[in-house]
Amino acid sequence: MSSSFAKTKLKTARDALGKKQFETARDAALQVLDYEPDNYNACAYFGFFHAPLDRRYYRKAIELKPDQILAWQGIAQLYEKSGRWDALSETLEHNMQMFAKSGDVTKCVEMLQKLILTRREHGTRQQVVSVLSYLLPDSPLSATLSSLPPPDPTNLTASSTFDIQAAIHNSLPITEEIISMIERDEESAVKNEFDKRRTRLGGPSPDQLKKDIGVEVWGSSRLPSLYQEVLNHPNTSDELRRSTESKLIMCKQKYFYALPTTSPEKVNIGKELDELVDGVVIIGVPDELSWSIFLEGKDTGTIDGYDLDHLRQYMKLLPATPLARLLEGYFLYTGTSLEEDEDEEDNKQHRQVVEDRDPFNTIIEGFGLLPSSLLATRIAAEVYLQELDYPSVINIAESGLELVRSHERNTGRKIGQVRKAFNVALASAFVHLYPPKHHPRALRLLDDILKLDPNNVDGLIGRGYVLQHTGKWKEAEALFTKATSLVPSGTQKSVRAKEESAWCLSKIQVEKGVQALKEVLNDLQGDEHDMDRARCLWRIGQGCWEMGGDFREEAFSHFVNSLKCDRTYAPAYTSLGIYYSEFADPPDPTRASKCFQKAFELDPREAGAAKRLAEGFADEREWDLVEVVARRTIDGEGGLDAGIQTQDGAVAGRYLPTNAWAWKAVGVVELMHRNYAQSIEAFQVALRAEPEDQLLWLRLGEAYSRAGRHAAALKALAKAHELDPDDWLCTFLIGEVQHQTGRLVEALLSFNSILDARPKEIGVLLSLARTQLNLAHQERLTGFSARSEQSFVAAIRTCFATSREDTGHGGVMWKIVADALFGLSKAAVFVDQSVVADVLDHTDSLLHGQASTRIAQIFSPRSATKHTPLTPRRVLEAAVAAYDYRITVGSTEDIALGSALFDLAVALYAWCAEAKGIIHENAPESAISLLKQALQKEPGSPIYWVALGNMYFLGKPKAAQHAYIKALEHDSKNVIAWANLGLLYLYHNDLELANEALLRAQVLDPDYTLAWVGQAMVAAANGHDADARGLLEHAVGLSADVPLADLEFASRVLTALSATTRPQSGVKEELLPAFFVLNRFAQRCPQNPCALHLLGLLCERLDQPEEGTQWISRAIALLEATYEESEDPLVERQFTIAHANLARLKLGLGDHTSALESFETVLGLLPEEDPSGDAESKILRVQALFGTGLAQFKLGDLQSAIDDLPECA
Repeated sequence: MSSSFAKTKLKTARDALGKKQFETARDAALQVLDYEPDNYNACAYFGFFHAPLDRRYYRKAIELKPDQILAWQGIAQLYEKSGRWDALSETLEHNMQMFAKSGDVTKCVEMLQKLILTRREHGTRQQVVSVLSYLLPDSPLSATLSSLPPPDPTNLTASSTFDIQAAIHNSLPITEEIISMIERDEESAVKNEFDKRRTRLGGPSPDQLKKDIGVEVWGSSRLPSLYQEVLNHPNTSDELRRSTESKLIMCKQKYFYALPTTSPEKVNIGKELDELVDGVVIIGVPDELSWSIFLEGKDTGTIDGYDLDHLRQYMKLLPATPLARLLEGYFLYTGTSLEEDEDEEDNKQHRQVVEDRDPFNTIIEGFGLLPSSLLATRIAAEVYLQELDYPSVINIAESGLELVRSHERNTGRKIGQVRKAFNVALASAFVHLYPPKHHPRALRLLDDILKLDPNNVDGLIGRGYVLQHTGKWKEAEALFTKATSLVPSGTQKSVRAKEESAWCLSKIQVEKGVQALKEVLNDLQGDEHDMDRARCLWRIGQGCWEMGGDFREEAFSHFVNSLKCDRTYAPAYTSLGIYYSEFADPPDPTRASKCFQKAFELDPREAGAAKRLAEGFADEREWDLVEVVARRTIDGEGGLDAGIQTQDGAVAGRYLPTNAWAWKAVGVVELMHRNYAQSIEAFQVALRAEPEDQLLWLRLGEAYSRAGRHAAALKALAKAHELDPDDWLCTFLIGEVQHQTGRLVEALLSFNSILDARPKEIGVLLSLARTQLNLAHQERLTGFSARSEQSFVAAIRTCFATSREDTGHGGVMWKIVADALFGLSKAAVFVDQSVVADVLDHTDSLLHGQASTRIAQIFSPRSATKHTPLTPRRVLEAAVAAYDYRITVGSTEDIALGSALFDLAVALYAWCAEAKGIIHENAPESAISLLKQALQKEPGSPIYWVALGNMYFLGKPKAAQHAYIKALEHDSKNVIAWANLGLLYLYHNDLELANEALLRAQVLDPDYTLAWVGQAMVAAANGHDADARGLLEHAVGLSADVPLADLEFASRVLTALSATTRPQSGVKEELLPAFFVLNRFAQRCPQNPCALHLLGLLCERLDQPEEGTQWISRAIALLEATYEESEDPLVERQFTIAHANLARLKLGLGDHTSALESFETVLGLLPEEDPSGDAESKILRVQALFGTGLAQFKLGDLQSAIDDLPECA
């Protein structure tokens, strides 16, 4: 098809489009594309018709002729209709560039206006800034846009490009808008990036992270150039110029501080910042930031080095700022003129207004608002140093040094003079704060200062003071002399250095020193030097005192003259007190004491006066006053923290006390008041000064012991013993600690070592007896019956040795004796009866005729003879009598009397249970009455309530429950109360409550045997026999303090295994633990026939028939004796069963004759055969008849066997 056809069809499409005949236009364009697919105009027209569905035709048209505007305009309309704003903006920007290139200014501006509108409505701040930047003078469109005529403000509608014309001919508003957007955008970017990075592991500190992010953001920031454009703009007002200049300086400062010190760019940025700041300062612009950078950056050694004129100018330009108020206060404090010309009336009025405020308070208030200002911190440190507030100086100077480090990190510039100034202030404070505690820290600072500046006057003076305290008078004198030569004569610092030099000289050559001090005194004229004159006169007096002889009267007059100059000068009172007490004739102790008191009242640092006062009060036994003096002396030397604490209140370090005697006194007083932690602390501090003081170590060990810190106590006492091995008191305290920690054998050795040299020491004898008693209890609980018996006897004999030496400890002695007897009474048999009988006879002889009326009607010990058998009941009777006598001879204080009544009640109740049938019917009630009396004396004792519950256990269950609950109210963690309460519930078949109580006891003390036994009984009651057996197995493995647990465990094991059909070898392994615990029980309770019988059966199962025969024979003997006394049918049946088992064992051993005798005994004891008789009797009869038949058969009596065996059927 020819090109004429395409042109005709395109003309048709264009005309139809103009007439809005879209179908005709579309068909014409389509015909062209069918024969000429690359026709630009056809693609553009067809893209218009298919725009809602597809933009491919526009893209194809653009690819064919990218410099033609038609397709670009079409696709822009497409993007606008579909809401694709980013694509629209890019297209508009392209169209704008095309119009600019073609020189069509109007179309270019229209595209720009539409682009700006689109970005404002649908773009981000960065996108808006990007398109607004086309209106700036440095825009690539600047040449095109500048051809626009100025806008006509009288006819706003005359041009469609009015806004662009206004922006081109006055770019200031657009620049300000761009600046505002970039500021917000950068602030947001820094914050968001910081939040994103701050939680990364191993990242930098928050401050460094902010700097790193700042370098990234501010390094490419357009703000500096934009600020400069505003500053250079002809339409910028003065106010806008000042604020913009401030923003530029802030922007430069932030970037300058953020750059690392190694960056070459940091130097250039710093120079640019300095130029801006210097310009502000030179022309006197009231910009706070610029002035702050200017002043903070100065490196000067004194406040005067900041140039007072600059400081005055700052106050004048920025009077409402905190720094201006602080400077005003400082000028007034130092007496410096606030204005250069004080004669002007306005200046006088201003000065009067400022002077109405307290200068010091003004400085402190201003400093509180300027925590990051180097200048404010320096002024505050200097003022506090003048006020002698050394702790504040230390805190402020340390803060200042941190600010110096921060400034140097930020700027990369060293400010050595400022650092030195803070170090001088810090060193001076350390020198004078509770000297000499901080002198080591002061010396390190002073050495650094003098190394950098050997002629630094403050450094020389400070080092001189430190050397004074160490007694290096010659070296100190040289430093003060050098300082005097460096300071202008007549100044306050010069006179003080001269005085200190003379004072040092007086310690070397007293006459020359006194003469030099007198010369200094001549320089101290005027009322403002009264305190200095008082000090100088006292020093002259001290020199005269050292010269001795008649000079001491002259010294007295100097001391008096010193007080005339300043009646509050404390050292003069101390010296007068020494004069009155040591030199006056006759001595005047009353006046001396008054002088010492006055000196100490004025200054607690007067340690000499304080110690003499304390010694005087101690001689008069005024201990409260001794404590007051000691504590005030400690406060005077700075206490524990030496005047420096960290922000959380913790002590900053360990300091050597200067008055160890005061700490000793406080330690002893706190020990007497039972404040052990404070006592330990005081002794520890005292030991820092006197580490070889043996008595101090001894007291520290005692305090540790009473505080329950036994390991530390032993270490301290070991050190005391090392310093003085012959101190028996130290050995005694070591023994006491060993006793408290359960190291009873070691404690016995310690006490015996003392008694070898001091056999009559009552306290040691009583401690030895108490240790022996506790050892006996421990041995009994662990199953060592013989050792336990020996220790009980040893405790009683030790007490009897005590009674021969002393009668003032009867209550304690008889308490130990009674406890030992009560412990002995729990033994079933005695290993060494003669020894036990001996101490029992001795006890009876001492208690003969000593019975009281408390229990006389219900208890009277039976008189014993040589033939009276030694039984546990007899020992228990002696224990009851001893407890009774203890009350007679013991203390009547409530606690002691309550304890004695409790012991008597428990022993009496135990005697009632042991001696049934022969006691008075009211004996148990009397025991309960005694226990109630004990509770009246000490109602808060859980032990007493538990004992009362035990006494009520069988007869009064509700009362018992109440008693156990009262015990738990006083001690909710009392494991005995919980266990006994559980057993009470178990006894009365409340299994659920029993289980809860016993479980609580187990939780409180997992090693408490009785709780496990109780749980086993609960399990058995619930029918859980396997669980019960497991619980009992655990219980018997804990300790031997519940013997019946052994018996119960063995019984259950034997019962369970008797019914098993497993092989004999496996059964034996399970029987061994039962045999072990039952054998242990038999040793502790050899008179229990049930246990002996059961042990015999266990031996039979373990293939030990000989031993089984022995155990059952012993059980039969005990049962026979018991039956003869009681004729109890139950005992008779047990006797019958034991004979049946014995006969079986003998039959197995081949002793057929003895077996036959036992079987016949069984048949003789069983009732006549009765078809309605009990099953047990029938079984026993069958076993006996069968055994008889077998025995007769083995003995050859076949006929008798034939006669007896059929009866088994």
